[in-house]
Amino acid sequence: MEKKPGFVTARPQRIFQMHTTHSPSFLGLHQNVGLWNASNSGKGVIIGLLDSGIDPQHPSFNDNGMPNPPLKWKGKCEFNVTTYCNKKLIGARNFADGATSPSDEAGHGTHTSSTAAGNFVDGASIFGNANGTAVGIAPRAHVAMYKVCYGYTCEEYRMIAGFDAAIGDGVDVISVSIGFEHYRPPLYDDTIAIGAYRAMEKGIFVSCSAGNSGPGSGTVANGAPWILTVGASTTDRKISAVAVLGNGAEYEGESAFQPTNFSRKLLPLVNGEDCESLFSSLKGKIVLCDTSGYTSRNEKGGNVKKVDGAGMILMNEKYRGSTTFSEYDAVPTTQVSYKDGQEIIHYMKSTSTPVAMITFKGTKIGDKHAPTVAYFSSRGPFVKSQGILKPDIIGPGVNILAAWPTPIEGETISASSSSSSTFNILSGTSMSCPHLAGVAALLKSAHPDWSPAAIKSAIMTTADLVNLGKNLIQDETLKPADLLTIGSGHVNPSRANDPGLIYDIQHEDYIPYLCGLNYTDDQVSSIVNKKIHCKSRIPQSELNYPSFSIPKKSSAQTYTRTVTNVGEAISAYKVKVFGLKGVEVTVNPIILKFTALNQKASFNVTVKSLDLTGHSQGYIVWSFDRYSVRSPIDVFPHISVI
Repeated sequence: MEKKPGFVTARPQRIFQMHTTHSPSFLGLHQNVGLWNASNSGKGVIIGLLDSGIDPQHPSFNDNGMPNPPLKWKGKCEFNVTTYCNKKLIGARNFADGATSPSDEAGHGTHTSSTAAGNFVDGASIFGNANGTAVGIAPRAHVAMYKVCYGYTCEEYRMIAGFDAAIGDGVDVISVSIGFEHYRPPLYDDTIAIGAYRAMEKGIFVSCSAGNSGPGSGTVANGAPWILTVGASTTDRKISAVAVLGNGAEYEGESAFQPTNFSRKLLPLVNGEDCESLFSSLKGKIVLCDTSGYTSRNEKGGNVKKVDGAGMILMNEKYRGSTTFSEYDAVPTTQVSYKDGQEIIHYMKSTSTPVAMITFKGTKIGDKHAPTVAYFSSRGPFVKSQGILKPDIIGPGVNILAAWPTPIEGETISASSSSSSTFNILSGTSMSCPHLAGVAALLKSAHPDWSPAAIKSAIMTTADLVNLGKNLIQDETLKPADLLTIGSGHVNPSRANDPGLIYDIQHEDYIPYLCGLNYTDDQVSSIVNKKIHCKSRIPQSELNYPSFSIPKKSSAQTYTRTVTNVGEAISAYKVKVFGLKGVEVTVNPIILKFTALNQKASFNVTVKSLDLTGHSQGYIVWSFDRYSVRSPIDVFPHISVI
């Protein structure tokens, strides 16, 4: 093959994994005001999703109020019934091995598509909970599905075909909730990075899931600097189930199964540990189970049910911390945090007759800890390019209610319901990724001249650092999350629409960065899809990125950034540096003056490490009037690229 004209590279293919309603409101998006108003809710923008297919008949993809597709659209509808496509779902193509149409056997693609751009559907709920109107982040954007996964199997060469088709069809945004779960290839061997580069080169914004391999360090996936890498966090909605102990202590957990006839009496409480093997009768008892072992939550509940247990308190293992899920359970259940689980065990050891009951409180809004980073959200550093801070951003990815192609076990669909199809709650960076794709679509609609890097910069430099309780955003341990967990912070779509300054990057700017990774000419060429001779190289930290990730060295290092004024024409931004213990940071100049829109200005950041151990983290903030343009900076112990 190498001798054939046009040959670039070849190797055995690998298999990717999927990174598996209230959220628009949680993100501050409301009809006819703010960013939804400024962007016409994403009108005219096309979001392409590489996923498991789509259910074209789900009401989330109705085209009420939708305009015609843009004239540039070249896509196809490959369903046997061509009327399945409409002004909302404007294209659906199948590239998955073994599949005969773009239909969705897994449900994953239907869920992500409706999260990004689902139309308004009244009466959405799951088991009668989380009632309300389901809607995507960009409800007037068009949807195009590229089925690259059959079930949950996503083959590499299908991904390449999906990217190429989406680029050729004319999408504006691509959402990819897929990636390697453990393997981290170099960028020249990373199919998603290569496909995303080709998309970015054509002006297409690419949002990818960061992966579900947290909370371990160095687990982040899809970390190429031209990709928006998205971690997952909670919203302020819970479907509440409270464990009440015999000593009066109460511990709030979650379950989507909310029985109305469960006993209101204290019942005997026993410890089933991992609940994988329960043999003796536990009739009328509540069983404490932990999340360890190889059985799922539903299987553990099923085991409790088999021995006539009355209910289950499911407690987290330590690494899961405070992250709990609203799922359908086989028996009345509440899932509680690790800390609460330890207190329940302590109570059980303190008495010879431990008792408990579970009270079901339904849907509650207003959790002041939100957003909290989920334990599974993959963490930086990005081991293949540690000079780029990853993940970039976090967004809603826990207990997300969205469209589902088939009835859920235990769910009854009312014939009189305005929503004749089902919705399902899923968690994962797969769910946070399409939220950010939807936000990018809104910004693209409001600012059609912005490049993918400009949109990314606007999202990152305006992100939130505090939760609803006005405290710093926390991770699953309920301690302040670091930059390798939250990146720039939690997305704030309304602020992103008016960022003041942006850090722009053109596609050719990535070439000296790639050469600086010590890639060969051929390796760089395989990424950018043209012959490259590396003449210019820059350190990774020198790329004009909206965040900073700098190796610690005893000597001073200086890096340059260039910002573009998209705020007030006549303006003067003053700099402040926060945090960064053990590091001296000097910014020059300290004031950036502008006299026109789209004017550029550059500044230097000089870093001198006084302590060469551990991470030093902080922020560089440029402020003027209502604008606060914030860049996180992580100064890390130097590690060679793996």
